[in-house]
Amino acid sequence: MIRLLVNLLEFVLNAFYRKRLYARFYVLETVARVPYFSFLSVLHLYESLGWWRKSDWLKVHFAEYWNELYHLLIAESLGGNKYWIDRFVAGSGVIIYYWILVFIYVVSPSSAYYFTQLVEEHVYHTYDTFLKEHEAELKTQPAPQVAINYYRDGDLYMFDEFQTSHQISERRPKIDNLYDVYVAIRDDEGEHIKTMLACQQPDAQLTFKSPHSPEAKPLPEKMINAINETAESIIEDTNADEVLMS
Repeated sequence: MIRLLVNLLEFVLNAFYRKRLYARFYVLETVARVPYFSFLSVLHLYESLGWWRKSDWLKVHFAEYWNELYHLLIAESLGGNKYWIDRFVAGSGVIIYYWILVFIYVVSPSSAYYFTQLVEEHVYHTYDTFLKEHEAELKTQPAPQVAINYYRDGDLYMFDEFQTSHQISERRPKIDNLYDVYVAIRDDEGEHIKTMLACQQPDAQLTFKSPHSPEAKPLPEKMINAINETAESIIEDTNADEVLMS
């Protein structure tokens, strides 16, 4: 079922947004935020009922949502939401995927995290292919102000919060032009993949903490190596032709 849902998303994007790239990014980023909405909803419910208090997980997932929000704002600043049909497609996807992911997260959090990992893999390769095919053009275009505000000039607390495979303040993207912006966005998606992999680890309940938590400790080296190896394998092995960007 999880693979079917991801394939459905990829089919819609490939069928209707093969050429209209910024509209594709708008729809993709609107839907990519949905799992984090779902995780936060269920976690808030559990906490309110006194069943499970995981404030660190709430912080990390909210930071992931916040990061995806700025990806969306960047796509909007480039005209991705110009047409009502694209807004309709994105909104319909939100309604469908939100409730499906709430159900999956209640039944099996690891399955929900795996779904999100697959979505983030698709997003990563979408941007990676875009960068390879349009590098020269993108380097001649200025970075949108919203990207400068988020990556360079803003409060980077929330940016650091989802970098669970890095120490705080270790990653600082260069934002000189539109190419740099999409390199940063692509690399963000790689970080989301790593975070989803960390959440699927058998001992995640004990080891997964907010990077800013007073109790935070670096993930065990063995876990970091396993996550990095898996992420690198995903990045190398996924066939970019599935994206069909050309």
